[in-house]
Amino acid sequence: MNQTLALSPPQLRSMAKKAAVIVLGVALITLCAKIRVPSWPVPMTLHTLAVMTVALAVGPRLATATFLTYLAVGAAGLPVFSGTPERGIGLAYMVGPTGGYLLGYLAASWISGALAEGRGTLGRTGAMLAGLAVTYALGLIWLALYVPVADVVPLGFTPFILGDLINIAMVAIGALFVPRRLIGKIGR
Repeated sequence: MNQTLALSPPQLRSMAKKAAVIVLGVALITLCAKIRVPSWPVPMTLHTLAVMTVALAVGPRLATATFLTYLAVGAAGLPVFSGTPERGIGLAYMVGPTGGYLLGYLAASWISGALAEGRGTLGRTGAMLAGLAVTYALGLIWLALYVPVADVVPLGFTPFILGDLINIAMVAIGALFVPRRLIGKIGR
């Protein structure tokens, strides 16, 4: 028997919609990575704003797929990361001082998206804070490979936490204008 796998028009539309959401999410993350204040060893960017926006908007699966795609595009050498060529591109950038934060944002995509589904403003804010905590935990542990342990918090946490909390507040306020039943449902 010769059986072929064929997708129905609704399945094709669903796949195309998800692919479009992922492409738009990668574009948003890239744009927010490029809006940066140069600092060493970790640049100050709007990554948190983008990652949390995507996580709340599309839910854990698509948010994780979006950030994995972002990492894959970056690993391939396309200029999506906040770094400059002299700081490395592709895999070289990913294993540098910011690698733990990138891994943390991947985890935060799932955690924040999953915890935010169906929740109100306080629940969504808590979900984003949980994702941010994981991002910092992985980022600071990784950063300790590159700087003395005594410098990890002053270089990898203190300069960024206020901005990240403001980013989360902006996403939380923006989510107020989206009905709760739609949080995590875009792209489905």
